[in-house]
Amino acid sequence: MDQFTLNLLFVGASFALYIGIAVWARAGSTAEFYAAGRGVHPVTNGMATAADWMSAASFISMAGLIAFTGYDNSSFLMGWTGGYVLLALLLAPYLRKFGKFTVSEFIGDRFYSPTARMVAVICLLVASITYVIGQMQGVGIAFGRFLEIDAFWGLLIGACVVFAYAVFGGMKGVTYTQVAQYCVLITAYTIPAIFISLQLTGTPVPALGLFGEHTASGEPLLAKLNQIVTDLGFNEYTAAHGSTINMVLFTLSLMIGTAGLPHVIMRFFTVPRVSDARWSAGWTLVFIALLYLTAPAVGAMARLNISELMWPNGTDGEAVSVEQIESDPEYAWMATWQKTGLLGWEDKNGDGRIQYYNDANEELQERATANGWEGNELTNFNRDILVLANPEIANLPGWVIGLVAAGGLAAALSTAAGLLLAISSAVSHDLLKGQLTPNMSEKSELLAARISMAAAIVVAVLLGLNPPGFAAQTVALAFGLAAASIFPALMMGIFSTRINNVGAVAGMLAGLVVTLLYIFLHKGWFFIPDTNTFTDANPLLGPVQSTSFGAIGAAVNFAVAFVVSGMTKETPQEIKDLVESVRVPRGAGTAVDH
Repeated sequence: MDQFTLNLLFVGASFALYIGIAVWARAGSTAEFYAAGRGVHPVTNGMATAADWMSAASFISMAGLIAFTGYDNSSFLMGWTGGYVLLALLLAPYLRKFGKFTVSEFIGDRFYSPTARMVAVICLLVASITYVIGQMQGVGIAFGRFLEIDAFWGLLIGACVVFAYAVFGGMKGVTYTQVAQYCVLITAYTIPAIFISLQLTGTPVPALGLFGEHTASGEPLLAKLNQIVTDLGFNEYTAAHGSTINMVLFTLSLMIGTAGLPHVIMRFFTVPRVSDARWSAGWTLVFIALLYLTAPAVGAMARLNISELMWPNGTDGEAVSVEQIESDPEYAWMATWQKTGLLGWEDKNGDGRIQYYNDANEELQERATANGWEGNELTNFNRDILVLANPEIANLPGWVIGLVAAGGLAAALSTAAGLLLAISSAVSHDLLKGQLTPNMSEKSELLAARISMAAAIVVAVLLGLNPPGFAAQTVALAFGLAAASIFPALMMGIFSTRINNVGAVAGMLAGLVVTLLYIFLHKGWFFIPDTNTFTDANPLLGPVQSTSFGAIGAAVNFAVAFVVSGMTKETPQEIKDLVESVRVPRGAGTAVDH
């Protein structure tokens, strides 16, 4: 059976499973659409939350970023994992005890203000739409490769699949679909990692193989990788290359952004009791750890494989020839990925070979000139393809490649569904039902929720066609926005009676606006009408990148909220009593819905 047919079988079977589950668990009420009827078991919810969490950024993009940057991008692992610890200890049980459907509803009631609720909706929409861009980007990449079509058409097909099971299933359907998607994605991630670890180190546990010996050379695997990448003019893989300040801020931004993401927090509204919310967070960490302990090994081993494949004998030997790429089965994956537009090469000097090296490295310039090289001839290598291409690069069996296809799509689709549900809930429950048409019937609200989700899918597709970076980088921007706007409001809403409605609104707006401004400046997105161009500004705060600014935005949010609250009317006593009742440490009690 050829590879294309295998891919279709694995992907088609997984999609049939997801849509079948969605039909079986179709939401029939707003309680089921928003919170799955509050009847999800903590272990089930932990698995669904892990799938919701381990998005295209985790499955497709993170290992690629680690592979090409090394140690510095371990901050993705630290930030995303640490955020769940914050969520489990500081937010999940208290928000579940409050008994609302959405994050915006909690903020509106806690800060006794329709304005606060609307600002929260705006913050939620900005963060969630930014996040969903990365997911749809991952959907397009995965579909494009495994159906051997352009990523644009892959994106459209993926959007149709999400529409089919998310719009009708709601939170109830999405929850049980995500359980199935977790099983698919974790199997698809670990099996090829085990194969490749056995190939390179003889160790079946990738996390241990990362620190084991490279079988072919007898050297430690990381030492062998360092030697290869430095020979090619790149930085040493295990060395820290960037700014420590930026790395700390980036990790912190990811942590508090994790604890402030609405689509993740919504999952903790689905369990029966307050104590179950904390257990759900614990189980989520367990299920996430299975992938996150494997990701560093996947990144390192993939980088070793691609480097050795492109230049088997190092830069003192000869690079792979164009003829090999076109005829050798070992390089067949390159021609297939070229069709997606995410991989490209050019024989610039006409020597019949494709030199892959860092042409910006000054130490290599003398050798490059002597050999007649005219720059790195691997002209396009989108890092987001690395995990999906890794089994092909390692020449693994066809069924493993098909399984990875299904896993990558499961990761992207599961998170996309959760995000679209959060967006839909904000529009239908918080905006329409909560403010504009409070007398709306449950049937009308359910219809509005489905229509708003369909509209959100259309917006996600349009934005996903031109993302602001790799999938994980786009997602990191969303985390920064959530960290700067939503997380501080939740923390102050639970742990401080001093913050009033005016302070909360001012803080959220300040955090959101200052972070957006910094992102636009750093990315060079300010439009200059007279020249029809965008600015190309550098970071205003030295080494601080736009993806790291969320932590500073959060500090601005906290500071503005406390200052404004101290200058305005005190929080009403009944709200203070409400806050105190939410914090009463009765974790095992049944939540009371207000």
